[in-house]
Amino acid sequence: MAELYFNDHAPIGVIDSGIGGLTVANAIRDLLPNEAIYYFGDTAHLPYGDKSAASVRYYTARITDLLVKKGCKCVVIACNTASSFAAKTAEEIADGVKVIDVVTPVIEHIIQYLSNKKIGIIGTKGTIESRIYPRRLKLEGKNIDVKSMATPLLASMVEEGFFKNKISKAVINQYLSSHHLSGIEALVLACTHYPLIKPEISSYYNAQNIDVEVVDNASLTAKAVRNYLEISGLLNSGIQKPDHFMVSDYTKSFEVSTQIFFGEKVSLEEVRIWD
Repeated sequence: MAELYFNDHAPIGVIDSGIGGLTVANAIRDLLPNEAIYYFGDTAHLPYGDKSAASVRYYTARITDLLVKKGCKCVVIACNTASSFAAKTAEEIADGVKVIDVVTPVIEHIIQYLSNKKIGIIGTKGTIESRIYPRRLKLEGKNIDVKSMATPLLASMVEEGFFKNKISKAVINQYLSSHHLSGIEALVLACTHYPLIKPEISSYYNAQNIDVEVVDNASLTAKAVRNYLEISGLLNSGIQKPDHFMVSDYTKSFEVSTQIFFGEKVSLEEVRIWD
């Protein structure tokens, strides 16, 4: 491996199918302001939630390879679907560079703090149908009551800017009132779009006077990145490099939308890596 892989000034790579992973990048920025972020949104193939597992593994492998070659000191899979289907593939491609997915930090949080509670999970069809969360918990030997439900409209709604209004409230309330989620005591937001509607989700439960802990994987993943960099001695101790935001298919409207997810406007570079 190249020496750059172990350089604390090297960037943190972040992978997503498109725009949602910017919530993870933003959480990393808030927690680790000295770190540079190299972000790749695979806008040519979004959303991953309705793609086959084989396709998601292929796309994730190619992007991981790109970020490793650019010298990233770790790679974050900021997509639940890609984390479900392609984390092991990314680790193989990364060749020793640390890969952090968005599922593992949530699993660890559930085991440590929520193991005695009934857990609800909402996400894309791909994530929910993969059953990654109940499967991982079972592998950890935890017999935790988990209720999962696909909420496919939420990601599209957020991506189009329909949140914090009557439309989003109606859609969110319709999903959360489903019998599939009845009796839960904690809710995992298993999609990186969902941190943007976390306040509305919490408001629904508050209005119902129901005590439900709402868990998003953006903040937990950022903490996992910090922990890894601290343990490995790779926290940036010098001048921050510029961030770099890449997409596989550029549109002006998409660049404008990035401000919703990252909190500030960014410039996107189109990078073609497909055969």
